[in-house]
Amino acid sequence: MSKACLQILPNAKCLFDEPVQLKVDRLKPRQQVDLRAEVTDDKGIVFRSSATYEANSSGTIDLTTASSLGGSYTGVEPMGLLWSLKPNTLHAKFVKKVVSAPCLVNFSVHSKDSPGILAEVINERSLLAEGVRRIPVNEGKLRGVLFVPPEMGPHPAVLDLYTFGRGLSETRAALLANRGFVVFTVSLYGYEDNPKNVTKIHLEYFEEAIQFLKNQPQVRGSGVGLLSLSKSGDLALSIATFLPGIAATVWINGCNANAMIPLHNKGTVIPPLMIDTTRVFATKSGALNIKYVINDPMAVENQATLIPIERANGRFLFVAAEDDQNWDSCYFADQAMQQLRRHGKDNYESVFYPGAGHYLETPYMPFCPSSIHGVFGKPVVWGGVPRSHAAAEVDLWRRIQEFFRTNLANDSNLSKAKL
Repeated sequence: MSKACLQILPNAKCLFDEPVQLKVDRLKPRQQVDLRAEVTDDKGIVFRSSATYEANSSGTIDLTTASSLGGSYTGVEPMGLLWSLKPNTLHAKFVKKVVSAPCLVNFSVHSKDSPGILAEVINERSLLAEGVRRIPVNEGKLRGVLFVPPEMGPHPAVLDLYTFGRGLSETRAALLANRGFVVFTVSLYGYEDNPKNVTKIHLEYFEEAIQFLKNQPQVRGSGVGLLSLSKSGDLALSIATFLPGIAATVWINGCNANAMIPLHNKGTVIPPLMIDTTRVFATKSGALNIKYVINDPMAVENQATLIPIERANGRFLFVAAEDDQNWDSCYFADQAMQQLRRHGKDNYESVFYPGAGHYLETPYMPFCPSSIHGVFGKPVVWGGVPRSHAAAEVDLWRRIQEFFRTNLANDSNLSKAKL
């Protein structure tokens, strides 16, 4: 019998946020094998997953229809080998900082009866589509990276506020640019010559970032979109409230009050909603649970920290994970929407994801149950059930694009970009 054949369909090269079909042929009828995946992130940490499958009567395993019998996951999960990847070290989050280099995932087939690899293939998962330009930004106080699609445009523009945790994250911005958006991912601290830490936030910095984005020749002259996550969620609400030209804001697992850091805007200061560290407790993994550390923004003594989002003109998409263990994002989302309703506003929509944790990112990222917190500097749990969390990321990525397409006006180039 010839050696087993492992295929990645439709192509072994794809974009990072695209699903693929794994198919194994030339096995014995009903033969059981282990399918494995392995990838190394930009910090040198190795992530691995494994699942047991049984070939059909023709000696074929197709992961779009075949059910895993055990391993990192069970059941029919076509992309399970990716989202179930686990690091070889505790509390590690998958890091991909160099978006110009593809992510190389090794898939392999192993016999259950004898050692050795029956077949293997590399899946080259690119973060930058062909022709998308990555442009480092160092103008005035601004630091970050601009991503521009290859088509002339005009394109809708998005400011990516992946601003907390030090440094700069380019993954989400690059993948969104692949879909027909001009995206500026802006740094706040801990990147190049930015301050090493942040003790107060000035909205003028983001006003400059918005104007820079609007001035790009490929950008349509209508409003800008904001994309946030976690602490940058309340920053996005503040920008949408106090700065002009924001047409659409995506708030993911954030807060409805100005959390932890004073916010300055043209002489006005919104005080920070503070934390109570006595509410921290350790979990079995050694990581901390900090879900209820932050004080209740709706308490009378904290009313000054609330962001007056009823003043905002753009639309909001509130996204909350029901198993978020970083903070009570469902409660914060509900309070934000109630605030808008009390003022007669209906400029919002929402989606709540059962079984999802705090770190809702782009599709097919290895699930991260715990990692070092950018503010606490210690490992914390993020929550989420891997299968449900992975499904939420796929659905959310589609929703984000549709929300921006709808609310940043129509454009022939954008309508041609695939989801």
